[in-house]
Formats: sequence, structure tokens, C-alpha cells
Amino acid sequence: MRMAPQAEPAVGEPPASGPKNAGGRTARRPLALRLLARPEVGVFLGAAAVLVFFLIVAPSVRQGSSMATILYQSSTIGIMALPVALLMIGGEFDLSAGVAVITSALTASMVSYQLTLNVWTGVIVALVVSLAIGAFNGWMVMRTGLPSFLVTLGTFLILQGVNLAVTKSITGNVATDDISDMDGFDQAKKIFASSFDVGGVQVKITVIWWLVFAALATWVLLRTRYGNWIFAVGGSKDSARAVGVPVRFTKISLFMLVGFGAWFVGMHNLFSFNTVQSGEGVGQELIYIAAAVIGGCLLTGGYGSAIGPVFGAFMFGMVQQGIVYAGWNPDWFKAFLGVMLLGAVLINLWVQRTATRR
Repeated sequence: MRMAPQAEPAVGEPPASGPKNAGGRTARRPLALRLLARPEVGVFLGAAAVLVFFLIVAPSVRQGSSMATILYQSSTIGIMALPVALLMIGGEFDLSAGVAVITSALTASMVSYQLTLNVWTGVIVALVVSLAIGAFNGWMVMRTGLPSFLVTLGTFLILQGVNLAVTKSITGNVATDDISDMDGFDQAKKIFASSFDVGGVQVKITVIWWLVFAALATWVLLRTRYGNWIFAVGGSKDSARAVGVPVRFTKISLFMLVGFGAWFVGMHNLFSFNTVQSGEGVGQELIYIAAAVIGGCLLTGGYGSAIGPVFGAFMFGMVQQGIVYAGWNPDWFKAFLGVMLLGAVLINLWVQRTATRR
């Protein structure tokens, strides 16, 4: 049985009423309203406006190298924002995503260096640990029935303390040792942290991975049964369960997808800088959630897309680097962040009302 498509109400929600013709049948809505029903339309318009604004006030943004830096900054946020968005569409949150990135990088670094193993061994162990953290979060949410906000807040505090305590006890410092001269480092760096030349401009490989993951997530949401399950459990898990959707599997697997994203970004951080600071990552989870919200995902679940968070992450990268290129005080970034978040919420509300009105 096929569930509701992306931009329509999830299971358990009444369909939006539309205008009817004389025969009593629902008339086809105008193209403009159908476009507004897409969750990514608002953030696309916002991203375009932000881009034009900084192209005007910061001429250096027009340079290819500057745009490459902006895209790189956006990709490191966007890779994590994608699984976070899928989880939000499924009706849950993960506040441990930021520190989980650091946990992954610390695990790979210390396993490789302290045990003098090929770095790929550390990479694989880190993947297992990251997936286990996601599975634990999902299992606790489903087993206890507690809000994911509380469960993952607890995981956030646990990981934050473990990251600092374990790193200090093993390395005697708050940072891991340099692994750049270890076996397998160069091969891993090519996958997670390399660059390639485009017209004389160096572009980070994370930009490609970001777009690939976005395309894959979009295909999953729109063309697979699993994508229908995500919208269903986010709309109403009881109704979804009643029609045979595996709610427990879907929720836990979504948390594990966040764990996979944390592993990938953690590996990028490790192989970009060769070492990891154990106290980093705090606050990044809010950036990922904000990018998903700005991208059109509702806090209540059951609505959103994978393309929207791509534009949301781009807005973050554009503002963060655009402020620097414009020569402004970087402290203004937080103010811009708040304005973007509130603006996105208001735009999304307007878009939904406009798309569903008679």
C-alpha cells in the first residue's frame, strides 16, 4: 500500500481541501499553489536572496575561490543536515549529533595511533561506534517512550564528558596525536578530505559527497517504500503502525543514519587536520537542526524534503563566509542565524497556508 507522497499530509492527517468544480470533483490546483506546496520553495527563495545580497555588498564573493570556500563550508554542515532532516521528518530530534562527530573522529584517531594500526582499522571501528550510538538513541526512544529531545540530550552530555575524559587519560592532552604519517592515511584522505581542480579553483571533495548524499536522500524519500515509511511515522506513528509500517525499525534506522553522517563528517575533520580537539562539536547540533528547519522540515514531523536542507546549509555557509568577505564583525553571524531561523519559520508557515487555502 503506497503512503502519502512528500508534499502531502502524512498518515493520520486529513487531506487539504481544495476548490471543487460543478461536478463535485476536486479541481486541479494552479501551478503556483502546487509549487508553493513544495517544502523547499521558501528556502530556495531565501538562499537566492542571501546570495544576491552578498554578491552586492561583498565583491570578493564573486571570485571562484571564494565561492569554493562557501560551498565547502556549506557542505560540512549540509552532510549532517541531511540525515538530521530525515530524522525530523520522521518526528524525532538528535541533540547528540554535534559531539557524535567528534566522538567518531577521536575513536578513529586513538584506535589507529595508540594501537599502531592501519588508519582504516580506526575508520571502521569509528563507523561501528557511530552506528551503535545512533542505534542506542533510537532503541531508548522506542523502548522508553521518552521524547527524543530528552534521550539525546542525555547522550549529548555523556559523549561530551567521555570525549574529554578518555582523550586526556589516553593521550595526556585534550587533543589526539598526529596520524598523518601512518599507513593508510593518504588513501583515506583522498576519500574524505581531498580537493580537485575546477578551472584553476580548488574544490573540496565534501562538496561532491554533499550533492551525492542529497540526491540519494531525495530518491529514497520520493521513490522508495522506506521514504513513505519516514513520512508516515512522522505524521502519526499509531496510524502508520495500523497499516503495517515497521515503526520501530524506521525510527531506529533514522537515528543510525544520523550516526553515519556523524562518522563521515568526523572522518573529514580527522583527515583534514590530522588531529582532533576533544572539546569541539558542542553547539553544532543546533546548526544542523536549524539548517533542516530553514530547509522546510517541520518540528512536528511528517513534512519536509532533502533538497530544502541543501539550500538551508548553503545559506549558513553563505552568511558565515559572506560576513568575513564583507569585512564585518564575525559576531554578527549569530544575529544573522537567528534572523534566518525566524524568517524561515514564518515563510514556511505562509507557504503552507497559501498552498492549502481554497
